[in-house]
Amino acid sequence: MTIQVTHTHGERITVEAEGVELLSYVYRPDPEPFESRKPYIHPLRTLGGNLVSGYRPNDHRWHKGLQMTASHLSEQNFWGGNSYLGPDQGYQRVPERVGSMRHDGFAALTAAEDRLDLAEDLTWVANNGAEWARERRGISVHSVDTASGSWALDWSIDLTNVRDEPLAFGSPTTAGREMAGYTGLQWRGPRDFTDGRVLGPEEGQDGQELMGTQSPWLAFSAEHDDFDAHSTLVFAHAPENLDAERAVHPSHWFVRATPIPTVAFSWAFFEEFELAPGASFAFRYRVLVADGAWERGRIADRLKELPW
Repeated sequence: MTIQVTHTHGERITVEAEGVELLSYVYRPDPEPFESRKPYIHPLRTLGGNLVSGYRPNDHRWHKGLQMTASHLSEQNFWGGNSYLGPDQGYQRVPERVGSMRHDGFAALTAAEDRLDLAEDLTWVANNGAEWARERRGISVHSVDTASGSWALDWSIDLTNVRDEPLAFGSPTTAGREMAGYTGLQWRGPRDFTDGRVLGPEEGQDGQELMGTQSPWLAFSAEHDDFDAHSTLVFAHAPENLDAERAVHPSHWFVRATPIPTVAFSWAFFEEFELAPGASFAFRYRVLVADGAWERGRIADRLKELPW
C-alpha cells in the first residue's frame, strides 16, 4: 500500500495511508518541563482508523503515546511526573529531578512509496542543563498491508554516555517498589484499552501475570468504545535484545491493563545497570498495529513474515 509522508518542519512528521493518519512523530517538545519534554508518537492508529494511543491522560499527564523514557537515571527522571524516592518517601513531586531529550536534527529522512525511514540525533539533558547522553534514534514505518489489516513500526536506540562518570539506569523497582519496573520504550493506550487482553507467545501466558517476565513478544488487544471494533498491538524484541552476550542488560515486560493500559520494554526492571563514560548500548523494537482481536497463531505467523 502507498503511504504519504508530510514533514511539518520544526514540529512533526505524519504518515498517512488511504486517508488514515497512521502516526504523527512529534519532535517539537510539549511545553511543560515536569512532563519530561521529549519527542513522542501520537496519534497512533490502525489501518481502519482506530486510535490506539493515549495522550496526556488525567491520571498521568506525562504519558504520551509511544515514547522513549528512563524513569530512574542517576537520580534524574526522564520519564516525567513524580519521582519514586523509595519505600519511606514514595512518589514525590521533585521538579529538579526531571530531565529532557533535545531534538538536534535528522541525520537521514527517506520516504518511499511504501516505507519511511528516519535517523534522529538527540541529546539527553539533565534538569540543570548538563548534557548526559547522545542518542541516535531510528524510526521506520513499513509492511503496510491491507490483506492482514496491519502495519509495522520499528524503533531503535543507540545511546552513548557523554558524562565523565557512569550513568546508572534503574526503575521504581530497583528503588524499592515491587513490580513497578517501568522504564525504556513505553506505550500508553487510550482509555478504552483499560481492562484489555494481554497475551504472550505460549499458551497460558495471559494477563498482567506477564508483568516482569521475558518473551520475544507481548500483545495487547481491546474493544473500542463508540463503535464495534477491536484493535491489537504487538510489541516485539529484535533477536539481539534477548541475547545475553549482546544486550547491555536483560529486558523484562512492564505491562498493565488496569487501572491503566500500558506496556514498556523495560531494560532495568529488577536490577540497575551502569553505562561507563564513552560507552554505548543499543536496542531495536517493533510494534505491529492491527485491526481486530488477534490470537497467538495469527500474531506468530505475521511476525515471521516480517524479518529483522
